Amino acid sequence: MSCLASCCASLTCGLCTSVASGITKRSARIAYCGLFGVSLILSWVLREVATPLLKHLSWINTSDNLPKEFFQIQAVLRVSLGNFLFFGILALIMIGVKDQNDRRDSWHHGGWIAKMLIWALLTILMFFLPNVIITIYGILSKFGAGLFLLVQVIILLDATHSWNDSWVAKDEQKWYVALLVISVVCYLAAFTFSGILFIWFNPSGHDCGLNVFFIVMTLILAFAFAVIALHPKVNGSLLPASVVSVYCAYLCYTGLSSEPRGYECNGLHKKAKAVTTSTLVLGMLTTVLSVLYSALRAGSSTTFLSPPSSPRAGGTTPLLKSDDPESGKGKKEAEARPVSYSYTFFHLIFALASMYSAMLLSGWTSSSESSDYIDVGWTSVWVRICTEWVTAALYVWSLVAPLILPDREFY
Repeated sequence: MSCLASCCASLTCGLCTSVASGITKRSARIAYCGLFGVSLILSWVLREVATPLLKHLSWINTSDNLPKEFFQIQAVLRVSLGNFLFFGILALIMIGVKDQNDRRDSWHHGGWIAKMLIWALLTILMFFLPNVIITIYGILSKFGAGLFLLVQVIILLDATHSWNDSWVAKDEQKWYVALLVISVVCYLAAFTFSGILFIWFNPSGHDCGLNVFFIVMTLILAFAFAVIALHPKVNGSLLPASVVSVYCAYLCYTGLSSEPRGYECNGLHKKAKAVTTSTLVLGMLTTVLSVLYSALRAGSSTTFLSPPSSPRAGGTTPLLKSDDPESGKGKKEAEARPVSYSYTFFHLIFALASMYSAMLLSGWTSSSESSDYIDVGWTSVWVRICTEWVTAALYVWSLVAPLILPDREFY
């Protein structure tokens, strides 16, 4: 048996070493995204199975009457805190890295065995912290998650503007037709989906004025986007307006589906388990895709502070170059080659995403709903709806800002 265990340990170590060496030869950004995905899965698993174990830890189970939801939130927050510290420390270490001759550039791309061990050690150590520290982190995570949602919105706007600019730059009729077709399809999807929301969340015989207000506001925003974007004085396009309209309709759906299961206007309460799971999967998928896109998109820390067509934003720079500086070939050259993206900003995005994923899995640290549900409650509802309104405000601002501030360079 000891021989078998020794063989298994040797094989596991060999596998980790092989994986780590393979990572250093490819883009490290994908590896960080994979590590973040593992942390999400770990949080989800521990949320479901760790309650009996946490009850035996005296510094966590400080009372005999603590509910199951308390231990689930503790498991999620402690994994999230370990993840946050891992990426937060990396963000601090990478401040000021400008070229590949900096020793910290090799720390960012290599040393994956050490990084995996440090990440695992930080995650384990979080389960030895007193509850008061986790409570403080839970409060701070709400603000960090809100900041991540804001970055997520800016990422969406950056992506849609870049998509539109790249097709318009081709200056061919087929690309203009493609833009028109996709825009029309997106708008039809947004209005159709909003109509379905009326059926699901405005059941007959009940006064559901709040739900109706949310849905009607979504329709008004979608219509306003098109009107403003097509105004002669606004240098806008229908494609970004249609994509933002679909995203706002999705945010409205996620907000309404997060209403308490006993709420009479939640027409999906009979399928609560399915809706909860789908919301979780979509939320996690959106999180991972947003983090991945930000990792590939972040050509500089000003990417999200300037419009995509601005020279400062690097909007015309390809996401993946054929001669990637991360491949290590440039390090043999005598001259210093600049890094292809901000390492500090990159790791900061992951740190904020760790906070957001914790809020998603813990229902924004609210235990008013059953532990069988994820991301359910009025806090989740208002977070989603406010995110929709912030998305609308930022998009409209990106259109009218050049008119209000003509002396500023936006394009």
